[in-house]
Amino acid sequence: MGKYVSTIIKQINLDPGIRVIAKKIIVGKRITPEDALKLYNCSNLALTGILATHVKENHSGKNVYFNKNFHIEPTNICVNHCKFCSYRRRPEQKGAWECSIDEIVEMVKDRLLKDVSEVHIVGGVHPNRDIYFYTDMLKAIKKEAPQLHIKAFTAVEVDQMCKMANIDFHQGLNLLKESGLESMPGGGAEIFDEILRAEICPDKTSSTDWLKIHEEAHKTGIPTNATILYGLKESYEHRIDHMNRLRKLQDKTNGFNAFIPLKFRRDNNLYSHIKETTVIEDLKNYAVSRIFLDNIPHIKAYWPMIGKEVAQLSLSFGVDDLDGTIDDSTRIYSMAGSEEQNPKATTSELIEMIKDVNLQPVLRDTLYNIIEIY
Repeated sequence: MGKYVSTIIKQINLDPGIRVIAKKIIVGKRITPEDALKLYNCSNLALTGILATHVKENHSGKNVYFNKNFHIEPTNICVNHCKFCSYRRRPEQKGAWECSIDEIVEMVKDRLLKDVSEVHIVGGVHPNRDIYFYTDMLKAIKKEAPQLHIKAFTAVEVDQMCKMANIDFHQGLNLLKESGLESMPGGGAEIFDEILRAEICPDKTSSTDWLKIHEEAHKTGIPTNATILYGLKESYEHRIDHMNRLRKLQDKTNGFNAFIPLKFRRDNNLYSHIKETTVIEDLKNYAVSRIFLDNIPHIKAYWPMIGKEVAQLSLSFGVDDLDGTIDDSTRIYSMAGSEEQNPKATTSELIEMIKDVNLQPVLRDTLYNIIEIY
């Protein structure tokens, strides 16, 4: 594809600065934060998409990945007060829930009939559940379904668990791994800029500790994902700073599997007056993410949040992963007004979404081992 992109660049009228950046991307040279800012401000969305697709194909060819998964959200009771959150409830508040370990095991048993390979477990940061509740939960799930990959707990949840048990991150993550934790999602990153973070989620795990927990997870042999919350109050410079911190950590540990941009949704939260980003901005953000994060192998479009149509469009802007079938098992984004109010997709539906844009559907496991090519 490099020759094709080079030909396009020669044939169109480009700002000289963008032309230099495009040439760097074609030959596989890392772009700088300053380059990324120019790409964000570039009005030629089609070119940005072409460049992102070039980078994506260098990572994964024509493949677009998905898995068969479901979510468990043990509780939406949370000690934090994130102003953008539509999910959190106080104890005894209407709409609050807290599932027992037995109830969670029953959810697993029910989903096992659907040939799933992964359970994704995240929820609120409960004030009274320490790390030993969660290690018991992991052990119970593994006893019921030893073949099921457990991807669980944001760094924010791990932070609270360790504090309650008065242990460090290394000890806590080892306890969780010994109990059945196999990988971690990337939630809770939000935006790393300390000033903005203090405004939108004042009592949440710090940026420094989020990165420390993921670094320790990588050292412990627990691969993770990473996210960004975009479209709230951040600038392009904030997004680039966030990604640059992730890129530096990935250079050090090589432990991130995927990066997932998470779009701010405004329903039922304190920022409901803020206008959500346009589809054009969403696609630009995917593309710049793919180009800048050259050392993270996969960029994921989380379709329950942006909707299936935009997720399909994103496949032309550097995205190579559509998450999974979900099976209507998450409420975090539907409660905030996401496009998919009942998020579930069949394998056939995901395959069709991918084939319709002339790409190769690939069923994967959590760690991107190929299960089946369609």
